[in-house]
Amino acid sequence: MFKSIVLGTDGSDTATEAVRQAVGLARAIGAKVQLVSAYEPVSDQRLKEERRNAPEDLQWTVGPREDVDATLEAAASLAREASVPVELYARQGDPADAILDVAEEQGADLIVVGNKGMTGAKRFLLGSVPNKISHHAPCSVLIIRTT
Repeated sequence: MFKSIVLGTDGSDTATEAVRQAVGLARAIGAKVQLVSAYEPVSDQRLKEERRNAPEDLQWTVGPREDVDATLEAAASLAREASVPVELYARQGDPADAILDVAEEQGADLIVVGNKGMTGAKRFLLGSVPNKISHHAPCSVLIIRTT
């Protein structure tokens, strides 16, 4: 059945609910989870500013991926608490493309995403992450109702 589940998260409440449900599924069927979160690069000016404002011993941690790394770690803690094996993937660029790329690279059996953005007229917009994934996935897709 499903041994490898790719799960997208952006750290939002609805994405966290999708993570909870996907982790429960993974635990029940003995699958591993590959958490994916996308980010846009932070400008050099913002990085310099944040480094200046950080304590000296922590300035090295301020980087273009710091927000996405924290998002992934928060989601990973839910998987670890449930004793589900988890791998983390921070990818620069479009969230749907990041999820699709990891699913293809890792030979995933299932992609899980939340339904946020899939209601009403929004479900017809091409920018919707769940919509794009459902049309281009290299494997099965589970869209979890989170709203």
